Amino acid sequence: MPKYYVWTIGCQMNKAESDDIAARFESAGYGPTDTVAEADIILLNSCVVRQGAEDKVINKLADLRALKRDNPNKIIALTGCIVDSNTTALKKRFPNVDYFFKAGDAPPWLTEAPKPIAAKPAVAVFVPIMQGCNNFCSYCIVPYRRGRERSRPQSEIVCEVERLAERGAKEVTLLGQNVDSYGHDLAEKPDLTSLLEQLNGVKGLARIRFLTNHPKDMSHRLIDAIAGLDKVCEQFNIPVQAGSDEILTAMHRGYTAATYRELIGYIKSRIKGVSLSTDIIVGFPGETAVQFEETFNLLTELKFDTVHVAAYSPRAGTLAAKELTDNIPLAEKK
Repeated sequence: MPKYYVWTIGCQMNKAESDDIAARFESAGYGPTDTVAEADIILLNSCVVRQGAEDKVINKLADLRALKRDNPNKIIALTGCIVDSNTTALKKRFPNVDYFFKAGDAPPWLTEAPKPIAAKPAVAVFVPIMQGCNNFCSYCIVPYRRGRERSRPQSEIVCEVERLAERGAKEVTLLGQNVDSYGHDLAEKPDLTSLLEQLNGVKGLARIRFLTNHPKDMSHRLIDAIAGLDKVCEQFNIPVQAGSDEILTAMHRGYTAATYRELIGYIKSRIKGVSLSTDIIVGFPGETAVQFEETFNLLTELKFDTVHVAAYSPRAGTLAAKELTDNIPLAEKK
């Protein structure tokens, strides 16, 4: 039996897509292996949202050069957000890679195989409900690599979750770059609220989560519905990124620190015992000590359960990389 090896870095969406690719491999007659030496096909699912992640992908590809040289029949494939439309440049940069395909796509040699449903899924599973993003935050490469927002039909998602629950899954996490805008591109105009209401009635399912949220798109209608849905977990990640209005404007986030505070206040008033996490970028181009203190003060005031902090790193092709100078020293960011 031929063997496959999948290496994944990055967000939950990448993990879900790697699980889907692994299921496709197995449906095609491949077996899994934990070592690249045993693998006939090696697939890397990449992330370039931050420099550290991109460096790990590049180092992993470098590690595979000798293996490919000594075993030229091994197939190496690369997907995820490092893959853009210019595959000619990628092939020149990574000559040991045989296949490149964009994030969210199936491997090109398995495109005819239907998407499989695991016979015995994990207790907790990821289910992508949409791809892409329309927000174009100035620091973010995702819209350029995953494209514009594309929602899956609500009936298709409900059917998939029902089948997963029938096979033993108890918890589902709905995934999207911005789940709060789910459905606006579909003819029926469903939204995240209606999807959650449908999934709340799925027999055998115990818990529902969703991410990632965008503060400008998280509606009171959604929050009010969640307050009454017993299977939706009272735990949300709502990235603020900065507490300074000037920095939020430079980031193209589409809200102010005041409107963010109002959103968090409304959530806490409607959903008792809610657990909240957020994301912060420090050292955005031009950020002053005073603006950093505004972010620090917002965190002190709102008292999140978890804060994910990242130092700004320019992503080639984004507005911030084109128009702003990365003028904060790395030591200061850290």
